[in-house]
Amino acid sequence: MIIILKENANKNDYDSLIGMLTDRGVKVSGINGVNHNILGLVGDTSKLDIDLINAQPVVERVQRVQEPYKACNRQFHPEDTVIDVSGRIIGGNHVQIIAGPCSVESEEQIISTAEAVKKAGATMLRGGAFKPRTSPYSFQGLHEEGIRLLLAARKATGLPIVTEIMSAEHLDLFADIDVIQVGARNMQNFELLKQLGRSDKPILLKRGLANTMEELLMSAEYIMAGGNSNVILCERGIRTFETYTRNTLDISAVPLLKQRTHLPVVVDPSHATGIASLVEPMSLAAIAAGADALEIEVHCNPSKALSDGAQQLKPEKFEEVMKKIKPMIEFCGKELG
Repeated sequence: MIIILKENANKNDYDSLIGMLTDRGVKVSGINGVNHNILGLVGDTSKLDIDLINAQPVVERVQRVQEPYKACNRQFHPEDTVIDVSGRIIGGNHVQIIAGPCSVESEEQIISTAEAVKKAGATMLRGGAFKPRTSPYSFQGLHEEGIRLLLAARKATGLPIVTEIMSAEHLDLFADIDVIQVGARNMQNFELLKQLGRSDKPILLKRGLANTMEELLMSAEYIMAGGNSNVILCERGIRTFETYTRNTLDISAVPLLKQRTHLPVVVDPSHATGIASLVEPMSLAAIAAGADALEIEVHCNPSKALSDGAQQLKPEKFEEVMKKIKPMIEFCGKELG
């Protein structure tokens, strides 16, 4: 990090700034330029408050020369991280397909869907027991009963489970869940992220509706700073001015995140578009862009789904999509599952 000082800076203000910085454990080196004086900071600058520094009377502006995230930064961890989820490898040369309904609605519904997606080639099961909804009057999920039904579906099919957590108070309910998902609305729920950092569970962290990639990586940093390195990033579409789709799938996020971080990257084409007919082309695009996994919503009867029916595939359509996905995975030099 470098700090560019104003011309004719007051010495007392200058000394006060130097004292503030050294008190925070960084080494300060001064560089005298023709038009400006510059301070170079060496050490862990990730904890420095840039806004506070900018507010100092002698400071003209502050510039970072290195990203504020460390644990998830590829510069400090050049090799790809691979995460083992009950024998399914996420990252590296593998591609996982996480499929299932938006919401767990009944035992028959979740088990029949789990059996259908497994038959088609899915390697993991997704399903929402806790559902964050925009309207308080919409179906909010079955909660504890939903967790029990997901575990029953895993027992019936052997598929590892991915399901979303809403609050740190529910962590005990997720003791037997294979992957804990943090939804877009909770991406910056920092107290929840801190608690998940103390867990050893793989965490699938979804990008927020209007968050930058750096903000996503900083949220991942919260989890990793707590000691949990099993973080999986998920691009699920961001809110833009476009109205033809539910969100806009930022496909460029996949290769960009791959450049910036060593963590696996998942794409959710269902939430990204909100339209079932777009799931197939967006899935193929995501694999081509380098995604390590896809998260696809599948429901045996989408027209009667209690949430997000418009974006969920019928099992027979999911089977067709899988027939297109498998050759794309092979073409990209990877393997399914």
